[in-house]
Amino acid sequence: MANQYITIRQASKILNVSPLTLRNWDRNGKLKANRHPMNNYRVYKIEDLERVIHEIEVGAGLRRSTKKEVRKLIVKHLSDE
Repeated sequence: MANQYITIRQASKILNVSPLTLRNWDRNGKLKANRHPMNNYRVYKIEDLERVIHEIEVGAGLRRSTKKEVRKLIVKHLSDE
């Protein structure tokens, strides 16, 4: 899954936040977006999403989902399109 990119909509569903929140995180440096070379839309690396999920879990002291569960969710979202 290395170097795979997903759209802002897919990332917002995976992280359960709004696309506006992701735009704010991009501006604030919490989760930097890459830009699609053809249309300049925001795209996100799956490994960056995993890092943010880990930071949220560690910061909150929660253990909600494993990497394996996150990858299954990502695969599900990618296959739905």
